Amino acid sequence: MDNVTRIGVSLEPELLDRFDELIALKRYATRSEAIRDLIRETLNRSHIADEESLAFGSITLVYEHHHSGVKERLMEIQHGHYAHISSSMHVHMDLERCLEVLVVSGTVREIKALADELASVKGVLLGVPILMSGSLPGVVPQGHDHPHVH
Repeated sequence: MDNVTRIGVSLEPELLDRFDELIALKRYATRSEAIRDLIRETLNRSHIADEESLAFGSITLVYEHHHSGVKERLMEIQHGHYAHISSSMHVHMDLERCLEVLVVSGTVREIKALADELASVKGVLLGVPILMSGSLPGVVPQGHDHPHVH
């Protein structure tokens, strides 16, 4: 924290009390840490609102593995989008359902389209994309033009 700028913030006592309760609940050591995270989260939301922004994240799928053709169709879609999928993890939830997590990168539009395509497969119960900015200071190292998983 050698290179930081200190700022002052004025808050109503009730708002500060509620914020301090949240800080305690989430176990932040300081208000500054909590405020930094809130700023990063807001900047991330703003960044991924632009469909052409570069992003990385995950697509989490829950599907019924015994459903006819679901595994094959999901694999076909993933192979068609191999440039956007860095990795995947498969978990057997129970005798009927599987959880699959794909690590993805690309534009927000590309990732959302992939998530929608996967979620629309018959037998998929849930398909949820989680997106992070590919270019926020303090989130991704500066100088990276495109998010990559190493």
